[in-house]
Amino acid sequence: MAISLGVTGETMERLIQAAREFHAKEDVVFPDTGSEGSDDDWAMQILADHASDLTLQELEGTLRDLGPDQQAELQALSTLGRGDYTAADWESALQDAQDDWSPDTVNWLLTNPLIADEWAAGLEQIEREV
Repeated sequence: MAISLGVTGETMERLIQAAREFHAKEDVVFPDTGSEGSDDDWAMQILADHASDLTLQELEGTLRDLGPDQQAELQALSTLGRGDYTAADWESALQDAQDDWSPDTVNWLLTNPLIADEWAAGLEQIEREV
């Protein structure tokens, strides 16, 4: 089964590069909230603290320019990359991501410090399936 993404290869490369650059910066700190506290609180604080960061602006702009279906694809791709699904389970991963999509999906993608590696690993899985 060939998997076709709605996000172009060029856009994926740009997203992965920008995510790696942003999350590699020393002053980007993601607190361990544990079972207490809201993920949304610290996620929004991280984004607010770095609102003037040009790399974050590029990454966020690119993600927001994508439609909900493409954002869900990126979320599904990250689940492949971290091993929650395999490429053979792509349809299930994509359906779950579409079911979970919300306007906060972009924030979730932006504040995941491993997102670039997850996307890259997900793409590798998809390429091996072809």
